[in-house]
Amino acid sequence: QVQLVESGGGLVQPGGSLRLSCTASGSGFSIYGMAWYRQAPGKQRDWVAGITRDGTTNYADFVKGRFTISGDNAKDTVYLQMNSLKPEDTAVYYCNADLFTYSRRSYWGQGTQVTVSS
Repeated sequence: QVQLVESGGGLVQPGGSLRLSCTASGSGFSIYGMAWYRQAPGKQRDWVAGITRDGTTNYADFVKGRFTISGDNAKDTVYLQMNSLKPEDTAVYYCNADLFTYSRRSYWGQGTQVTVSS
């Protein structure tokens, strides 16, 4: 059974930074790519950024230039460095992994709260 465990959320002031981490645990899996999504109260879940196993990255327009996604294949871990945070970045951030075990499917983490407020 594969699990995604996130960490690094919290409360930060506007303009501040946070770094989220997400590690895939289990055995017998291969990761094609990982991504971060976020969901604010009363809103849909939005894709934030993604990274493929070869390191190709993509970002939603609303985080370009502020957030950086990176990965460590040896640790099956993805990071999201968030700088210049704004109150509108407040949301639950979810890690997603596109991976293969017995079949190819998408896995989700439990989510970590990020609150940007003074």
